[in-house]
Parts: sequence; structure tokens; C-alpha cells
Amino acid sequence: MPRLKFCANISWLYTELPDLTQRIRAAASDGFKAVEAAWPYETKIEHIQRARNDTGVKVVLINSPPGDMKAGDLGLAAVPGREAEFRQGLQLALKYANALDCKRIHLMAGRVPVGSDRAHVASEMEFTFVQNLQYAADVLIKEGVTGLIEPINTRITDPRYFLDSPHHAAAVIEKVGKPNIKLQMDVFHWQIMDGNLTQNLKNFFPLIGHIQIAQVPGRNEPDSAGELNYQYLFSLLESMGYTGYIGCEYKPLRSTNEGLGWLRDYWTASK
Repeated sequence: MPRLKFCANISWLYTELPDLTQRIRAAASDGFKAVEAAWPYETKIEHIQRARNDTGVKVVLINSPPGDMKAGDLGLAAVPGREAEFRQGLQLALKYANALDCKRIHLMAGRVPVGSDRAHVASEMEFTFVQNLQYAADVLIKEGVTGLIEPINTRITDPRYFLDSPHHAAAVIEKVGKPNIKLQMDVFHWQIMDGNLTQNLKNFFPLIGHIQIAQVPGRNEPDSAGELNYQYLFSLLESMGYTGYIGCEYKPLRSTNEGLGWLRDYWTASK
């Protein structure tokens, strides 16, 4: 039975340190062998490469550029009329991924336009999403990279995000029909939108290319107070033979290091 592999999300953890390279080094000091980052594009590639090479820590996931966040963007893959910008952002993401030997890129869907009715624009947005993902898949497969799509809950986190459930994501992946487009399972979002985690894990397991974790509803450490029993979920993932990475994408209640007791316990039990 394989033991689980965890990576530090350095956009959420170690935020007491201002620079991504410092966070990589801190993650390595705490025992992480891998990290993920949302948008590393404000840090020079060579600086991230140096931190990665110095520590031996792998970079296993980055996000595609979000677009203009000040104007309300959070991804462009499903936004009609922004196809050229999506492709430009894909090239930037691929430049970083190749330089860092990162084999996963989260292709962010984006938001329903302000003032639009979700039901009215859903068909056009899904068509755009499928077309962009098919294009991305063909580009990424040449580099050995997997594209990921992630449902984000619309009840708490982002009411306008287009892709909001595992069922919708699975339907999109089926329409895309490309083997290197996979599902990114953020347990936090799945619990809020649908619950039924055991059955959903089993149903969608063949599609899952990456997992992220946080407690619900506070989005803090997995062992903090909340709805989810992560000891059970970790055992379930082990029993299912999950061999991918699990991203620690949560808000530490104290310092990152102080909140890693749950992970140290897991590593100790794994020896």
C-alpha cells in the first residue's frame, strides 16, 4: 500500500516569508520534498531554479496566469473572447513548467462575467472551455505536461467561478477527450459543493491528477476543528492506491511550522 506524498502550497504556506524562493527553502527545512505554487510569475525563473536545485525540492504544480485580477479575472480558459490571452498565458506557464521540470499546470476556468446570468452564458462558456482545453492538451502533451481543471465552490469562496462541481468537471473532461487533461480535486471545495466524498472519490478516481486539502469550513490545517476526518480520507486514498501528490493548500492558524504536527505524525507513522 503506497504512502501518500504531500507538497507544500507556497502561495498559502510560509507567507510570513515574502519571497517564493525563501518559502521553498523553508518547506525543505520542514521535510517537504515537493512544492506547488499558484502564480510564480513575479519571481524570476532562474531564482526558483536555484532554490529548487539547492534544496532538491520538486515543483509539481503551477497555475496558468489568472488574467487581470484587478479587473476581476480568475482564469481565462472558459471566458469567451479571451482565447488569445489564454493561449499567451499558456505559453508563459509552459515556459516556467519546462524550466522547473513541473509536469502539471492548473488551467483556470475563470468567472461568469459580472451582470450575466450563469444559466444564460453556461453553454457558450463551456464551449469555449472545451475548445481551449483541447488546444492546451495538444500543446502540453508535446512537453509531457498534464493540464488540470479544478472545481471551485460557489457557496463560500467564489460565487461567480464557472467550474463549480466535480460532476461538471468530469463532463467537461469527457467532452475534451484528451488523456492529459485531468481533474484537480480540492477536498475543501468538493465538501462544500457536494459532500459525499467517499463515493465521489471512488467515482472520479480515474480522472484525478492531483489533490489538495484543507479543513472545512475554516480552510485551516487538516487536523483543525471542522467537518472532515482526514485520517479516514488518507487511509481511503492509500487503500485506493493513490500515488500522486497532495497539496497542502490551507491557511495556517499559527506559523506554518507550528501547524505541521499532523504531517509529522503521518510521516512518523509511515516509517
